[in-house]
Amino acid sequence: MNLIVAVDKNWAIGSKNELLVRIPNDHKFFRTVTMGKVVVLGRKTLAGFPNGLPLKGRTNIILSSNKDFKVKDGIVVHNEEELFNELKKYRDDDIYVIGGGMVYEMLLPYCRIAHVTKIDYEYDADTYFPDLDKLPEWKIVDESDEETYFSIEYAFYKYQNDKPVAYR
Repeated sequence: MNLIVAVDKNWAIGSKNELLVRIPNDHKFFRTVTMGKVVVLGRKTLAGFPNGLPLKGRTNIILSSNKDFKVKDGIVVHNEEELFNELKKYRDDDIYVIGGGMVYEMLLPYCRIAHVTKIDYEYDADTYFPDLDKLPEWKIVDESDEETYFSIEYAFYKYQNDKPVAYR
């Protein structure tokens, strides 16, 4: 299983259920990496998408504790057990966790690859991602040159966890 996230200097990922910043090249990278794959996300993350609809060209698995929640063109699961039963249908390499904070926290131990866009700025935030640089099981295996969008500097990092927890 993989994950993809954009973080600021403090590993913040959001504020008031919104992204901290929208960087076109980061969105392009996200689309390229996840297109044709399985994305796992929470209900609040889905609500932040255009019209609250699943991402086109991907299998969307939405985690919601609300048993009555349904979404067109998405698979809704209600707990970790249902999620893992659904994920067994797909190859690990094709699964991408895309947020939000609670979903990242729950699934991080099961992920082997993390694609992290690091933004060189501190935002006012209320949602954070675990600092992979402080977790011994995670190592940087690739990084891009720094890029700039207006005055925002950022870079793409690929982390690897050689001992993810098995869920199958």
